Amino acid sequence: MTLEGRVALVAGATRGAGRGVAVQLGARGATVYVSGRSTRGRRSEYDRPETIEETAELVTAAGGRGIAVVADHLVPGEVEALVRRIDSEQGRLDVLVNDIWGGELLFEWDSTVWEHDLDKGLRLLRLAVETHAITSHFAVPLLLREPGGLVVEMTDGTTDYNATHYRVSFFYDIAKSSVLRMAFALGHELGPRGATAVALTPGWLRSEMMLDAYGVTEETWRDALAKSPHFAISETPAYVGRAVAALAADPEVSRWNGQSLSSGRLAQVYGFTDLDGSRPDAWRYLVEVQDPGHPPNTTGYR
Repeated sequence: MTLEGRVALVAGATRGAGRGVAVQLGARGATVYVSGRSTRGRRSEYDRPETIEETAELVTAAGGRGIAVVADHLVPGEVEALVRRIDSEQGRLDVLVNDIWGGELLFEWDSTVWEHDLDKGLRLLRLAVETHAITSHFAVPLLLREPGGLVVEMTDGTTDYNATHYRVSFFYDIAKSSVLRMAFALGHELGPRGATAVALTPGWLRSEMMLDAYGVTEETWRDALAKSPHFAISETPAYVGRAVAALAADPEVSRWNGQSLSSGRLAQVYGFTDLDGSRPDAWRYLVEVQDPGHPPNTTGYR
């Protein structure tokens, strides 16, 4: 189904899942506002080449209309100004994707709360949790103006998985689980008002930073299997982007309200695929293959 005439805000769309979501919404014809801190004139502390202007251009090239807006989602005034601009230019907001993160350089693997750098840990929580709350505070009233609005809280892990698995470190674990709970709480607040909120996780994402970490490109990503064989279950950012587009186009999206979803699960429901035509189901793979220590084998999982 087309999303022409629909307006989306992808908060944190500079790279990774946010960029993938923005582009796939554009591919359905949506007008997509993409926000972030990294611009052609100024990089964030990530100091990476991706920019929101580039994301907006990719949205337009995909068939939609991409609009880049510089915003630090930790600054309420900047987020309020962003939403006011959308209201002024479009008069509506149909889809809000809270994908702000910014914590890759802050968390420390398997580091206890007393060992982890405190400033980095607290900064991670602010970037991962406070930004989402600020953005929803200002954007949801506009989204509720028309019935059928959708809020997507992007996180890492499903509710079921995160409830029984320690995720990386104290601060990372709390951050990702908090976003899951945000979607649950928003579901209670939005549902009676004609809108829907969900939490959504990609699987093992072949983001720009992940590819760089393995020293591969999207074209050569399988070369990374020599170092990390389970990377075979990984997926492109377009896959979770197609999951959001499918939700946004679903006239019965309210059936998912308040739930925790994954790209792999939604692919089975809506029938979309990753760019290579496969349907990786990473979270089922983790539970049934990787975590029990079985040899890598994606048969039946993608």
